[in-house]
Amino acid sequence: MIVKKSAVLAGVLSAVALASPALADVGHKEEVEHEPISVRLETPELDAHAGRELFVEKGCVACHSVNGVGGEDASSLDAHSMEPVMNPFDFAAKMWAMAPLMIEAQEEAFDEQILFTGEELGNIIAFLHDDAEQHKLTEDSLSDEVRAMMDHAHEDAPGEEAHKEELGHD
Repeated sequence: MIVKKSAVLAGVLSAVALASPALADVGHKEEVEHEPISVRLETPELDAHAGRELFVEKGCVACHSVNGVGGEDASSLDAHSMEPVMNPFDFAAKMWAMAPLMIEAQEEAFDEQILFTGEELGNIIAFLHDDAEQHKLTEDSLSDEVRAMMDHAHEDAPGEEAHKEELGHD
């Protein structure tokens, strides 16, 4: 006799329900034993200036450039080339989609994954969408340590030179 798996599962659930009336409503919501509360979400005030500093301190600038300042291993993040209005959660979702590649690159370049608090991520997103603040990031903003990060794993060649074929440069 051939029995479909769903029929077997239904039989098992029926037997469990008979043995334990508390489990009879498997898959149904239990009664709420407290008054429903309204969950409040807090969105921090976004600070593009703090985001600019974090963009450098956290090492984002090692792989991403802004207005020509920074690494060339990943996409440029110029505000003037982005959508005029962006939901910061959409930007975070795009980062999430790229997370496996970014984590691999971070571990290669820094020997660890870069971690952010929600506030730090919000500030970086604010910086990436503030063209005026981006123009305050200059080569002079970069420390020797940051410059060394930008040239990670490229031996003696700077990042842009090491990746010129990938970037479409001759």
